[in-house]
Amino acid sequence: MFLRISLFILLALGLTGFGTVAWLDLRPARPQTAIVQKILLLATAHPLRAGSLIQPADFTTFAATGTKPPAGAVLDTSANRSAYTGAMVRHPLDAGAIIITGDVIRPGDHGFLAAVLKPGMRAVSVGVDAITGTAGLIWPGDHVDLILTQSLSAPNLPPAKSVAAETVLSDVRVIAIDQRLVQGASTHGTEEAMARTVTLEVTPDQAERVDVAAHLGPLSLIVRPTGAAVHPRLAPPPPVYSGQVSPALAGLSGPMAGSITIYQGPAQQTQFIPPQAATAQ
Repeated sequence: MFLRISLFILLALGLTGFGTVAWLDLRPARPQTAIVQKILLLATAHPLRAGSLIQPADFTTFAATGTKPPAGAVLDTSANRSAYTGAMVRHPLDAGAIIITGDVIRPGDHGFLAAVLKPGMRAVSVGVDAITGTAGLIWPGDHVDLILTQSLSAPNLPPAKSVAAETVLSDVRVIAIDQRLVQGASTHGTEEAMARTVTLEVTPDQAERVDVAAHLGPLSLIVRPTGAAVHPRLAPPPPVYSGQVSPALAGLSGPMAGSITIYQGPAQQTQFIPPQAATAQ
């Protein structure tokens, strides 16, 4: 009797398990839910007009959802922000627009300079160090003044005029920074890594002035305020000499010498006036 009851229980358990398996097999499978994740994309912080050069302040982040970014969209990473700084906008972009690779042309891309330059203008590059280049605070699209500083030497030149600074160009547009770095040149751990190449948009005459100035002394860039009114100058500003900056150097010059009488025999004499004395009179 006990054996029959045991067999009956085992048979019931077997039938129950078989039925459970059959029910699971016949039950329709639930569709798998796609994994949705947040994707951070590079976008415009405010409207950008066609032809403008993107600066770091022009970037913002757009949070998209999906399994992959839209075609051509640029991921918001520090490397991409650096790579797209200075890129030229091909057509107007609204605020918050996702940056697509076809919307811009980057420095180093084929045809970049030809696309950026205005008709009749030229591109000229000048080398400045990390200090005279405003310590990396100048960006493509900024307008700058180009300042030349040179040491002067001439007979009887007073110390107050031994160093001079003068404006070579005024209100010119920066169109590229460090083209050689963008194009992949290696500058790890060298003094040359501090040197910066700045490309300016100039007229043909201004390009010649820059070429001459580069052989006279170091060049500095002075950033102009955004949206400042342009007032054309009839003549360049006068140079600034060392004595105008340093009263100590001005004091070394002392009083101007007077005229000197040179006797060449009993009946002939010549009066000589040094150049600085003639200027003071």
